[in-house]
Amino acid sequence: MPGAIYAEGLVKTFGDVKALDGVDLDVPEGTVLGLLGPNGAGKTTTVRCLTTLLRPDRGRALVAGIDVLERPDAVRRSIGLSGQFAAVDEYLTGRENLHMVGQLYQMRAKDAKRRAGELLEQFHLADAGDRPAKTYSGGMRRRLDLAAALVVSPPVMFMDEPTTGLDPRNRQQLWEVIKQLVSGGTTLLLTTQYLEEADHLAHDIAVVDHGRVIAKGTSDQLKARTGGERVEVVVREREHLGTASEVLRGLGEGETTVEEHMRKLTVPVAGGARLLAEVIRELDTRGIGIDDIGLRRPTLDDVFLSLTGHVAEAGAGESENRNDKEPAQ
Repeated sequence: MPGAIYAEGLVKTFGDVKALDGVDLDVPEGTVLGLLGPNGAGKTTTVRCLTTLLRPDRGRALVAGIDVLERPDAVRRSIGLSGQFAAVDEYLTGRENLHMVGQLYQMRAKDAKRRAGELLEQFHLADAGDRPAKTYSGGMRRRLDLAAALVVSPPVMFMDEPTTGLDPRNRQQLWEVIKQLVSGGTTLLLTTQYLEEADHLAHDIAVVDHGRVIAKGTSDQLKARTGGERVEVVVREREHLGTASEVLRGLGEGETTVEEHMRKLTVPVAGGARLLAEVIRELDTRGIGIDDIGLRRPTLDDVFLSLTGHVAEAGAGESENRNDKEPAQ
């Protein structure tokens, strides 16, 4: 059976540009899929197709078991969407924003009011609930936007770079909210360029580039594709780099990388902590002082670089390029 979010062969073209080139996804119920990719890779176009905001040219998609193309209205009733930018009415209070969303979903006024109060408490906005949204900080607006997406407690959520522009404290708070949602059974598709975020939240990760999914798996599975553990050593004296390099060559499993200006050496290893202790003993025997030493596993940054040929963009949060936007009609 397909998962709560399922896509097969999604294709979307804008003029001569193929924004999606056969995207396949399958997200089991109650899990988080992290969708990673550089700007213009197709992440936002994928979200727009799955949430009925765009119609794919080819392919098939099911959300909450509902065909996106055949029953778009039913899909909209089953999902929540938080886009890249907070979509709140600045002149309404936080409570009025949430109440309005409830009314748009045709909730009874009493139920919409009750739900607004619950969400203000959940998102730590109760004290500011009766202030106009234009007085909110960026982090507060982001939390209000996410709360609005949850007014009807949808079984499936889509979050397009939800923590963009937030400071570390607000980002951590939003992560906790997301984890609570998923623990309650919500299925989530999360696009992000914060690789730490995907590592922290996602059960599975799909890397998208040039409109295609180029890799899938858990964080650990993707990291394993870039190689195993590495020992990193920072020697105290630059003149010891040569001798230290000989030691690491003898104990490591591959080429030793030397960054002379940082006095740092890196070598792939097998054996983990046991080998790390052996490296320390051998360096001490040779009289080589060290300022730092550690065992390092590949990060998602390493995975991203290995798969796409470049690091993740520092300018996360900017809209994807014109490849991901509908042309003017």
